[in-house]
Amino acid sequence: MDNIAELERRITAALMRIGNGVEALSAVQPEPEPVLAGSPVATLADGVAEAEIARLNEALDEERMLVAQLNERLRALRDQGTGKQALEAEVDRLSKLLDVQGLEMQRLKKTVVSLREQVRLMTEAQAEGRVEPHLINKAMLTELEALRALRAAEAAELDELIAALDPLAGPKEEVAQDA
Repeated sequence: MDNIAELERRITAALMRIGNGVEALSAVQPEPEPVLAGSPVATLADGVAEAEIARLNEALDEERMLVAQLNERLRALRDQGTGKQALEAEVDRLSKLLDVQGLEMQRLKKTVVSLREQVRLMTEAQAEGRVEPHLINKAMLTELEALRALRAAEAAELDELIAALDPLAGPKEEVAQDA
């Protein structure tokens, strides 16, 4: 990127020098000495001036073409930068969704461990011939929490799937909802 900026600066400076040279040649035309038209001296001076102007015009055209090419390359590089930013934003968004899903999975695992412990305590109580209603209540509450955690994990997974499929679906159309 710095290389392109340096080249652009050098080309602009060269164009300015060429433009100044052309202006200087056209502005400082000496008073023509009385030379007979068709004489070898008049033809030689006109030919040299015309050749120099033609050469300078050709150099100016080449520099303009080079500047146009560099501007096109610069525009292409800037477009690539914009695409890269969009991809980085998409990666960040998907990473956040994955983090949410990971948290829900941890919650689900913790709840399953708790549920297993409650079932173990109930089994031990039943083996001893005791019925303890508080163990049944705790087991039911733990099972309910497990179902909630499972639902939240599934919702996070669905959000991730929707996020992955959204770019494939095309532009979104907003649906008007009556309040």
